[in-house]
Amino acid sequence: MVRKVVIVGAGPSGVLLAHYLLRRGEHYKIDIYERRSDPRIVEFSKSRTFPLTLGERGLNALRQIEGLEEAVKAISVPIRGAMSHLKNGKTQLRPRQKPLFALDRTNLATALLEKLTEKYDSRRLNVHFNAKCTQVDFAANTVSFQKVTEAASEDVAIELSVEYDFLIGADGARSVVRENFLGTEGFECAQRYVSSDYKSLFLPQPDTRLGMELKSGYIHGWRRNDGMVVLLLHQLDGAMSGVIHFPRDENQIVGLSTKQEVLEFFHKNFPEVGKLMPEAEAEAFLKRPISMVLTVRCNRYHHGDRVLLIGDAAHAVSPAIGQGCNAALEDVVVLDNLLDEYSDDWAKAIEQFTIRRQPDAHALTELSDNAFPSSTNLFIEFMLREALAKLMHKVFPKHFLPSLFQLISETTVPYSEILNLHQGWIAKVKKSNEKSLTNTV
Repeated sequence: MVRKVVIVGAGPSGVLLAHYLLRRGEHYKIDIYERRSDPRIVEFSKSRTFPLTLGERGLNALRQIEGLEEAVKAISVPIRGAMSHLKNGKTQLRPRQKPLFALDRTNLATALLEKLTEKYDSRRLNVHFNAKCTQVDFAANTVSFQKVTEAASEDVAIELSVEYDFLIGADGARSVVRENFLGTEGFECAQRYVSSDYKSLFLPQPDTRLGMELKSGYIHGWRRNDGMVVLLLHQLDGAMSGVIHFPRDENQIVGLSTKQEVLEFFHKNFPEVGKLMPEAEAEAFLKRPISMVLTVRCNRYHHGDRVLLIGDAAHAVSPAIGQGCNAALEDVVVLDNLLDEYSDDWAKAIEQFTIRRQPDAHALTELSDNAFPSSTNLFIEFMLREALAKLMHKVFPKHFLPSLFQLISETTVPYSEILNLHQGWIAKVKKSNEKSLTNTV
C-alpha cells in the first residue's frame, strides 16, 4: 500500500527526511510544500538567509544518504577553529581537532533538494513552492495551503486542500502545523525570544593591504562588554558573511538611520569590521530588518498516529552554540531508526520519537542558553576550561573526556548525556546570566 507523506517545509530537515523516506521503498510517496520560492531559480534576499556550521551530528545524518555529504562539503568552507579579536588588537586562537563545515543555509537546502530531484521523479516525489500552509484538519487528515501562481502577469492565490496519510511539520520555529496542535488536548508549548536580536552581515574579501589577520577557515569573533558580538566567516569565494548580535533593549542598532551612521558605528565599535565594510553594504545593512530568535519547547512532538513535528518546529533553540540545524538533521536519523525498529509502524514510531527525543531537545535548550557565558570573567574561565580539557583528553584519552564544545560539535553523544556531564558549569553560567539579565532590567 502506498503511503502519502506530506512534508511542510523545504528546509534542510524536511528535504533530508524526503531522502530517507523515499529510500525506504516504493510504498512511500512524498509531497513537499514550501511557502517560499524555489531557491534553485529565485535568489533569496540576503536578509532571509544566514551562515551555519555543520558538525559531526549534521554530517552523520547526511552521510547515510549516498552522495549528500560530499555534495555539501563541496560548497562549504572547512572551519578549523575560532579566532577572538581583542580590544588591544591581539587575537586568541582556539583550534579544532575536527573541522566544522560552514555554508549558507539556503545553499544547504538547495544542495539537498537538487540531489533529491535528480534521483526521484514525479511518480514518487513532488515539490510545491509558493505554497503557504494555512490550516490542518486532524480529523479529516487534510492540510490546507494557499498557493500563489502567476497568471496574466499578476499573482493569483489558489486555495488547496491536500489529503495525507502522514504529515510532517518541518516548517520552522513559527510552524503553522505546530500552531494547530494548540487546539488539541494536553498539548503545551512554551515560546520565547532570546534576549538578543541580530542582523546579517555580508562583506567583500579582506584586502591584505589592510594588515588584518582574518585567516580563512576560522570563525572570527569580536565581543563588547555590553553584549554586542560580531561573528564572521569566509565563504568559498573569499568574501565574508556573518551576523551581529546585540541586546534587544537599549541597543544602538535600532537608532541608525543613515549609511554614514552605520559606517561610523562599526568603525567605532568594531574597527576591523568597519574597515571591511563598503558603502553599499552599509546601505544594505540599514535596510535589513532586525531579526529576533524564537525558541520553542513542547511537551510532545506528535499528534495521534499520523502527525509529527521535527527540527525547529519541535525544538527551536538559541544559535549560541550552532546546533539548531545539526539537531534538526539528527531528528531525521532518530525517526528513521524508529521506523526500522517498529517496521514502519508510524503510530509507534512517532510516539517513541517524542519519548526518546524530548530529553535531548530539552537538554539542547539548556546547553544553547547557558554553555557560552556572557560575563567577561566567566568567558576567560570558559577559555581555560576548554583548553585544559582538550589538552588532558589528547594526552590521556582514556581518563579524560573531550571538552564541552568538542562533545557538542565533534561527536554524536546525546545532548542529555552532555548536559549531565557538564551540569556544574551549565548551572554556574545560568546563574551568572540570570544575574546579568536582572541587573539590566
